[in-house]
Amino acid sequence: MDATQLTEESDPFCLPPLDAAALLFDAPWHRYAVIGDSLSAGTGDPTPGYADTGWSDRFAGILRRVRPDLEYLNTAVIGATTADTLEKQIEHMLEFGPDLLHVPCGANDLVRRKPDFDGIERTMRRMYDLASSTGAQLTTFTLGKAYVVPVFPDWADRVVRLNGITRALAAEYSAVVVDMWAHPINARENLLSADRIHFSTSGQAVMATEVAKSLAHVLAHSTHA
Repeated sequence: MDATQLTEESDPFCLPPLDAAALLFDAPWHRYAVIGDSLSAGTGDPTPGYADTGWSDRFAGILRRVRPDLEYLNTAVIGATTADTLEKQIEHMLEFGPDLLHVPCGANDLVRRKPDFDGIERTMRRMYDLASSTGAQLTTFTLGKAYVVPVFPDWADRVVRLNGITRALAAEYSAVVVDMWAHPINARENLLSADRIHFSTSGQAVMATEVAKSLAHVLAHSTHA
């Protein structure tokens, strides 16, 4: 089916909210926090046939079907780097005391003439140190192939390297990685917003489903461990 004709109900990569909630029926989380940048915030243009809601708010709604008493904090700011997140958002998050926490993957750290990848890794590690100190289950994304900044001819190489840092740190800190790099939706012509950077709400809906599936896998593994 043409992606422009899809709706949330017909999208093969979307789960209805009740079905997604059913995957998380035994979820133990009551305090959900999201920190970071526009990717964390769920920024994106509306897509016909999809609710005009970012992935993070969508996922909070899914989790509330399981945990009606869920407390939800989202401090994400458009344009924030990892350093900005550390400086301006971490303290609020620590005060909130989440048991489920989404951390950014450094997208805005790449938008430099020459990214300092060693510096990026150090800053992200500091963020992971503080995030893990809460005892929360951590989640993060990898950046998708559809996210391209043409002014940088080596952009794909930058993303691959940053995704590698994200995966390595996530493995070290037992964070769930929702891997969007090679997800099939990257090929959808209507995936990106008008800015050609952010996923539109069709992509946001898919990401919310992927977060639910990834956390359901963690729950199933912990149940049978």
